[in-house]
Amino acid sequence: MDGVPCLRVSQLHVQQFRKYLQSRGVLDQNLCFMKETDGTVLLPILKSCLSQLDLPAIRAMVASERTCEIVWSQLKGRGRRSGNKLEKSLQELVESYGERWTEELRGDIPHNFQRHGDLVLLGDNCFSLPVWKNMDQQLWGAVAKGLAAKRVARMSRISRNGFRSPVVTMLCGEHSWVKHIDNGISYEFDVTKCMFSAGNITEKLRVAGFDCRGETVVDLYAGIGYFTLPYLVHAGATHVHACEWNPDAVEALQKNLVSNGVFDRCTIHRGDNRQVQLCDIADRVNLGLIPSSEEGWPVACRLLKKTSGGILHIHQNVTSPLQNTAAIPVTAGGAQTTASRKEADRQVWQAWAADTANRITSLLEEITAAPWTTNTQHIEHVKSYAPHVHHVVLDLECRPS
Repeated sequence: MDGVPCLRVSQLHVQQFRKYLQSRGVLDQNLCFMKETDGTVLLPILKSCLSQLDLPAIRAMVASERTCEIVWSQLKGRGRRSGNKLEKSLQELVESYGERWTEELRGDIPHNFQRHGDLVLLGDNCFSLPVWKNMDQQLWGAVAKGLAAKRVARMSRISRNGFRSPVVTMLCGEHSWVKHIDNGISYEFDVTKCMFSAGNITEKLRVAGFDCRGETVVDLYAGIGYFTLPYLVHAGATHVHACEWNPDAVEALQKNLVSNGVFDRCTIHRGDNRQVQLCDIADRVNLGLIPSSEEGWPVACRLLKKTSGGILHIHQNVTSPLQNTAAIPVTAGGAQTTASRKEADRQVWQAWAADTANRITSLLEEITAAPWTTNTQHIEHVKSYAPHVHHVVLDLECRPS
C-alpha cells in the first residue's frame, strides 16, 4: 500500500500516545503529525516497526479513547530526510544537464514510495515532465542514491488479469525478488508479479494471536502466504490447506513455506478454489479477499466440518453512507465528534454482519440439509481506504443445531 502507516488518535490524547510511540522507537520522527478535520491526529510510524505494535495494549492506555487505529496517509508536503536527500541528488543531476531546478520539477519527484529491502517501488505519479526523459539510466541511479537503495522499480497500475498482478517495471537493477519480515515471518516474492499489502499487518498480528492448535484451517485466498504463514508459524494450526490460482503467488508461497520451516504442515491447492475437491474438513476458514469474498462463501460452508462446525473469517470492504451532519453532535470548533462518526460506521458494519450471518446460515442449511446457528464473535476494522470505505473482518461462529 502506498503512503505512511499512522496511528490515528484523538487530539485530546495525542501527546500521551506520542510519548509512548517515541519511547518504543516506532515513531517516524522524520515526518510531521497531521491534524484531520474530524479532530483526530495522525502519528507517523516507521514501516519497519509496524509489526511490533500491540494495538490492544495501546488502546488500553486511555480507557475513554475510542479512536486508536492504524491508517495509511499520503502526508503530502511533509518533510522527510530521505526526501531531502533525493531532492538534492536529483537537483545535481538536472543542473549537470544545464537545466534549472524549479518548483515544477520539485513537485514532480516521488513523495511516496514503498521500500522492500534494498528496492524502492515508485508510483506512476512522478517524473512526468519531458526533462526527465533525456536522462534515462542516470535518472534512476540518482533516485537510488537519493533513497539509499540499490534497486528501483515503478508500478503503473494493477492488471485486470484476474490475479491482481502489479504492472511493475524494473528501472535500476535486474533482480526483482524481495524479502519482507513481519512479526518474525519471512515473506519473499517477485515485486513485478505479486502484490504485498503492508496495510494488513494488524490483521496478520491478530491471526498470529489465535490458538489454532489441533485445528485444520483452509485459507481460500492464500496469495504468497499473508495469512497462511501466521496460522502455521504463530497460531499453531495442525494443518493449513492453502488455495491460490495465481501461479506466481504459488511459487512465492512454496518458497515461503520452506523458508519458514512449515512446508510439511501445508497443502497447496492450485487453481480456482470453487473447484477444490475438499469438504467437511475445516475447523476454520479464512476468506481474505477484498472488496468482497462473497463468491467463496458457498465453498467455505462446504468446507466446514458438518458435525462440529467452525469459524469463518470473512473479509469485506464496507461502505458507510454519507452522514446527515445536521443530526450529529459537533464540537465547539464545528467538527463532527469522532465518537459519533465511529459509532455510525460501526452500526453499518453490524448491519452488514447480521445480513452476512443470515446468508451464511441459509447456505449451510441448504448444503447440509440440517439446521445451523451462527454467532458474530467479533468485527475487526483492518484499515480505511477512504472516509467512508472500511476493510473489516467478521469472525462468524457456525455450529450445527
